[in-house]
Amino acid sequence: MAFISDALNRIQPSATIAINTKAQVMQAEGKNVIGLAAGEPDFETPRNIKDAAIKAINDGKTRYTAVDGIPELKKAIAAKFKRENGLDYKPSQVSVGTGGKQVLFNALLATVNAGDEVIVPAPYWVSYPDIVMLAGGKPVIVQCPPDKNFKLQAADLEKAITPKTKWLILNSPSNPTGAAYSHADMKALTDVLVKHPHVWILTDDMYEHLVYDDFKFVTPAQIEPSLYDRTLTMNGVSKAYCMTGWRIGYAAGPETLIKAMAKLQSQSTSNPSSIAQWAAVEALSGPQDFIAAHNTVFKERRDLVVSMLNQAKGLHCARPEGAFYVYPSCAGTIGKTAPSGKVIATDEDFVSELLASEGVAAVHGAAFGTSPFFRISYATATTTLEDACARIQRFCANLK
Repeated sequence: MAFISDALNRIQPSATIAINTKAQVMQAEGKNVIGLAAGEPDFETPRNIKDAAIKAINDGKTRYTAVDGIPELKKAIAAKFKRENGLDYKPSQVSVGTGGKQVLFNALLATVNAGDEVIVPAPYWVSYPDIVMLAGGKPVIVQCPPDKNFKLQAADLEKAITPKTKWLILNSPSNPTGAAYSHADMKALTDVLVKHPHVWILTDDMYEHLVYDDFKFVTPAQIEPSLYDRTLTMNGVSKAYCMTGWRIGYAAGPETLIKAMAKLQSQSTSNPSSIAQWAAVEALSGPQDFIAAHNTVFKERRDLVVSMLNQAKGLHCARPEGAFYVYPSCAGTIGKTAPSGKVIATDEDFVSELLASEGVAAVHGAAFGTSPFFRISYATATTTLEDACARIQRFCANLK
């Protein structure tokens, strides 16, 4: 359609949102559908955080705020980075947006020019390449091998860097795989980045607190202080604090970049919700003990899902270190025929037939840049996961 801009025509709608919406429509029609497409904890937002939001409303804190965050929240974010990551940031180096997605969007639109390259390791979160393309840049997709636990290798990073490289986007723990970079993994990458001073690092640490089996989280600027001045460290309250609908993401980095992001935000959304900001102050500054309690449940669910999927004919599922996703291979089902009579040629066929046949909604691997795989979120009730995995086992057993 000629009326629509070329920039918008470069991108696709979010695949995860599309599949989740389809599952919700089917549920509304009365169909027995289990939605495992959305990355959203099933736990309630903790009481103290809700109470902080209610207090903010009652105290009349319902007006416009500074474009990129209230001083109290910026101070709480700076304190979090110091306490948990050993990173020193002034409030003037902190940006608060309407969810992590806006922070990423602001950073890339504020810095990427036509033809600039952005290295995106695959499997990737669905929005990274599209935001790069919307900004006029070129996503350079680097495949991360399953036998290396879907993690970017130093040699592959080195090979991908050119004089046009503007950013590397790094996500650990990863959406969609749950793979997380250890100190040694991260050091190997930062050693490469030190040699290329024109490359900036955008690290998406949204799943920082969701790690298992004594895994120790690290972030690039923490590992290699010389990268501090060209790193944007992004995080948010959505996942660990069970605040997906509150829409608060944040980042810290060089003041020049933060100001540029604020300039863009001033002409788009302006400030994030004032109420959600006060709730986020409490989230970051208040008790943190519930995170470990939630992680105990997530770990049990992870182990259940990995075990049950590995018992399904034609599937293989690695055990991730973090987040709340698994990314099983469905290579063993390709070429087989589903109960509907359709031959499964791709991972998209696999998830479509799984939804139609057994009412389980998952996201195909092609949406994340690596096939033939699919993503399942285990951030839902254990009994629901058992039911879903039993349906997946049945579906795989019925393929001819």
